[in-house]
Amino acid sequence: MPELPEVEVSRMGITPHVQNQVVTKVNIYNASMRWPVPDDVYQLEGLIVTSIERRAKYLLLHCELGSTILHLGMSGNLRVVDKSEPLKKHDHVEFIFGNGKALRLNDPRRFGCCLWQEPGEVHKLLSKLGPEPLTDDFFAKRVYEQSRNKKVPVKQFIMDNAVVVGVGNIYANESLFKAGIHPKREAGKVSQKRYQALIPIIKDTLAAAIMQGGTTLKDFAQSDGKPGYFAQELLVYGRKGKPCMTCESELQEIRLGQRSTVFCSHCQK
Repeated sequence: MPELPEVEVSRMGITPHVQNQVVTKVNIYNASMRWPVPDDVYQLEGLIVTSIERRAKYLLLHCELGSTILHLGMSGNLRVVDKSEPLKKHDHVEFIFGNGKALRLNDPRRFGCCLWQEPGEVHKLLSKLGPEPLTDDFFAKRVYEQSRNKKVPVKQFIMDNAVVVGVGNIYANESLFKAGIHPKREAGKVSQKRYQALIPIIKDTLAAAIMQGGTTLKDFAQSDGKPGYFAQELLVYGRKGKPCMTCESELQEIRLGQRSTVFCSHCQK
């Protein structure tokens, strides 16, 4: 599943091709996605995309009459191609621009979405989201206060979009390992001092992933149109049974919230 860094890299990748461009045509080839694609999206035709914003894992293409909201779901991707490029299977929505480029949302499992937000309003999907992790609104004291009396495991707590957006499974695993916090520890039993260590680690881990992904931007519009998602050097995620890179103990795996959770029982308490 694309996580926040991949979505941010997608935003960075499409921006040079899309921002300040006139949308000459909107094509909805399959409206049956996670939610039906509304006809309101056709309002983009003839308008300039003034900016592209990321909110959590959503991308918003802003214009004067509103915003198109895109989400990649579990298997989706955005491709920038020449408008003459033949469609691929699972290309569900397409925006054609005056510069001859097309932005296509491809989603085999159709768990993504393409929705519309009226100007001056906040779509209900975005209205209850917590702060962005790389902003000053995400800080230790706030998270510590939110965690009091919470019995949920700390890993699930930091993945709660009401607490902070965009800390997906990979980055929760990695950040808790770096902070030395056991993923099953109750959020309410994590001290303020440990949150003070964890929050900067989350920020640094996400920022490093975005920076690493940014090195692929030159390949964003490749010949096959696929964005340059990036391989990362991960310390625990996906390394069940392998030696911990710190103490060489065997890494363990459990399921929390139906998600794979890998940790070191020696380094994380």
